[in-house]
Amino acid sequence: MGSGSSVEVKYKYSLQKSENAFKAAVLIQQWYRRYMARLEMRRRCTWRIFQSIEYACEQDQIKLHNFFSYLMDQFTPSSSKERDFISRMFISGESYKEAELEKYCDYESIEVPDSYTGPHLSFPLLPDHATALLEAFQQKQQLHARYVLNLLHETRKHLKQLPNISHVSTCYSEEVTVCGDLHGQLDDLFLIFYKNGLPSPSKSYVFNGDFVDRGKQSLEILVILFTFLLIYPKEVHLNRGNHEDHMVNLRYGFTKEVMQKYKVHGKKILRMFQNVFCWLPLATLIDQKVLIIHGGISDTTDLNMLEKIQRDKFISVLRMKKRKESSRKPEIPAINGESKSDTEAAPGLSLQPQSAQAPSTAKRLEFSRWLRQTVQEQIDTCRRLMDISESEPEELTYSSMVSLKDVDGPCWTRQEEWKQVLDLLWSDPMAQEGCRENKVRGGGCYFGPDVTEKFLAKYGLQFLIRSHECKQEGYEFCHNRKVLTIFSASNYYEIGSNRGAYVKLGPDLIPHFVQYQANKTAHMLTMTQRISRVEESAFRALREKLFAHTSALISAFKAYDRDNTGRITLSNWATAVESVLRLGLPWRMLRPQLVCSTKDGMLEYKSWLDDLAMEQRSQEHIQSSLLEVIYRNRSNLETIFRIIDRDHSGLISFEEFQQTWKLFSSHMNIELTDDGINDLVRSIDFNKDGNIDFNEFLEAFRLVKQCPS
Repeated sequence: MGSGSSVEVKYKYSLQKSENAFKAAVLIQQWYRRYMARLEMRRRCTWRIFQSIEYACEQDQIKLHNFFSYLMDQFTPSSSKERDFISRMFISGESYKEAELEKYCDYESIEVPDSYTGPHLSFPLLPDHATALLEAFQQKQQLHARYVLNLLHETRKHLKQLPNISHVSTCYSEEVTVCGDLHGQLDDLFLIFYKNGLPSPSKSYVFNGDFVDRGKQSLEILVILFTFLLIYPKEVHLNRGNHEDHMVNLRYGFTKEVMQKYKVHGKKILRMFQNVFCWLPLATLIDQKVLIIHGGISDTTDLNMLEKIQRDKFISVLRMKKRKESSRKPEIPAINGESKSDTEAAPGLSLQPQSAQAPSTAKRLEFSRWLRQTVQEQIDTCRRLMDISESEPEELTYSSMVSLKDVDGPCWTRQEEWKQVLDLLWSDPMAQEGCRENKVRGGGCYFGPDVTEKFLAKYGLQFLIRSHECKQEGYEFCHNRKVLTIFSASNYYEIGSNRGAYVKLGPDLIPHFVQYQANKTAHMLTMTQRISRVEESAFRALREKLFAHTSALISAFKAYDRDNTGRITLSNWATAVESVLRLGLPWRMLRPQLVCSTKDGMLEYKSWLDDLAMEQRSQEHIQSSLLEVIYRNRSNLETIFRIIDRDHSGLISFEEFQQTWKLFSSHMNIELTDDGINDLVRSIDFNKDGNIDFNEFLEAFRLVKQCPS
C-alpha cells in the first residue's frame, strides 16, 4: 500500500509539474506573440509616417510646379524686364539643338592636368575602364569633368538610337537581373555587383529608373551605369524613372550634388544630364511576356502610342501640364495647401493685361489666346537672342523614323502623349478596383487589379515589374501576383528601415529574389533596436511637420475650443491634426508618442505646441514664428532659388531677386512695394558682393515676415 501511494504521489507531482510547464510555455508564447504584434504595429506605423511625409513632399513639388505653370499661363508682365525674366525662367529646360549642344558641351576643349590621379577614359570603352571606375569610386576619387562630358556625349548618341520600349530575350543570356530604385546609394550598387556579378555577355541587367536624388552619390551611379551601357549595349538596359527629370532634381539633391562636385563645369554637365535623361527608354519588355516600367499603368495606357511618341520632347514630365480654359475665375495653385483666387492676388501678380492692345478679360478665350501668344513671342525673342535656330535640321532618331513611317497613322495630341508618360513614371497600384487620380503623390494614378488584368490580357503579358515605392523587404507582389514591385535602395528612410532587393528571371520567367542590407550597422542591430531607431527618426520628422504647421493647428484647435479654455479632447486633437496635415495617419494610435498623458483626457494645446517649438528652437536660434515659416517653406524656397539660379552658381543677381520676390511675395500674401524690395535686397546682401546666396535668400523671407502687416 505504501509503495503504491508513493508512486501515485510522484505521478501526480509529475503531472502537475508538466501542467505548470505547459501553462508557462503557453504564457510565454502569448507574451511573445503580443510582443511581436506590438513591434509589428510600431513598424507599420513608422512606415506609414515615412511614406506619408515622402508623398506629401512630392505633392509639394507638383504644387510648386503648378504655381509656376500658373505664372506662365496667367501672369501679365508689367514691363519688358519682367517679360524677359519670366521667359528666361521657363526656357531653362528647353531642348538644345544638336549643333548647339555639341558646341556648348565641348569636352575636347577641357584639358586634363598632369596632377590628375583619377581614372582615365578613352572611347570606345572597354571592360577595364569600368573596373577602373569601380575601384576609383570605392576610393572616393572623382572622374574628371572632361571624361564625364565625353561619356554623356557618347551615351546620348547611343540612347538616341534606341526604341521607346527596349526588348530583351533570355535566349541570349542565362538570366536577366532587374534592379529597382537606387537613389544615389552607391553602396547598394556595389553590393548588387558583388553578389550577382558585373554586367557581361552572359549577365544581363535592367535598371528600372530613379538612379538619382536623395543619396549623395547619384553622379557616380550614373557614370557606372552609362559606362556599362556603352560596353555592353545588348546586355544593359536603363529605364527612365520619375526622378530622371531636371525639375525634380532641383528639389531632391542631384542638381546640388553635381554643382558641388564640379564647380567649374557643373553647368555643362547638368545640361548634358538633362538631355540624356529625356532620351532614356520608357520601358523594357522581356521575352514579350514581362513588361518593366518604373511607376505603373492607367486604364488609358497604350503601348502602341508609347512606342511611337518622341520621348525626347519630355525634358521634364512635370512641365508638360497645361491648364484647361474655363469660364470660372482662375485659382492660384497652392504651394502649402492654400490657394487664393485672382481677386485676392497681390499687385505683384497682375491678372489684368497691362498693354493697351490687350483684349478684355470678359472675352476669356480671346484673352487666353492673346496671353499665350504674348508669352510665346517673348520665348521666341529669347531664343533668337540665344541664337537658337528653329529651322536647323534635326538628326534622324529611332522615334522620328517611326513617326515618318506612320504619317498616315493615328495622330495624338501632346496632352495625350504627356499623360501616357506621366502615368508610366508616377503611378502606383492599389487594392481596390478601378483607376483614379493619385492625389497622394500629386501625379499619375492609382490602378486596381482589374486594370492590370485587362492590360495584361490586351498585350499578352504574364506580369508587370515596377519600382517607384520603397518596400520593407525590398520587393512585394500585389494584384494576384501580377504586379511585382522591386526596390534596390536599402535603408532608404533610416538605417534598418528596409532591405534592398533585386530579382532574377530565367527562360521560365519565374522570379528569384535576392535581399540585402548595404549598411553594416543594420546587421548588428536586433529587431527591437532597429525598429526603435527607425521609429525615433520617423517621429522626429513628424514633430517637425507638426511644428511647421503651428499656426494652422492653432486655428483648427480653436474651432473645437469654443469657450477659449485652451483645452480640447484627445479625439478632437486627432481630428484637427489630420485636417491640417492631411497625411492619412492613424493619429489616435500615434498619440502616445506625440502627446504626454493627460489625467482627464483633455489636452492643453498651446502648451503642447510650445513644447514642439522648444524642441525645434534647440536646433535653430531664431524666433519661433519665423522658424515655423522656414520649416514649412524651406524646400519650396530652395527649389525656387535653384530655378532662378540658371547658371547654378549658387548666386542670383539683384534684378533676378527683385523680380522673383515680386512674384513669390504675392503668393505668400506678403505685400511689398518696389522701394521696399530694393531696400530688402540691399539689407540682406551681407557681404556686399552684389549677389544673393541661398542663406541671404532665406534671410529675406524672415525679414519680410517680421514686418508688420
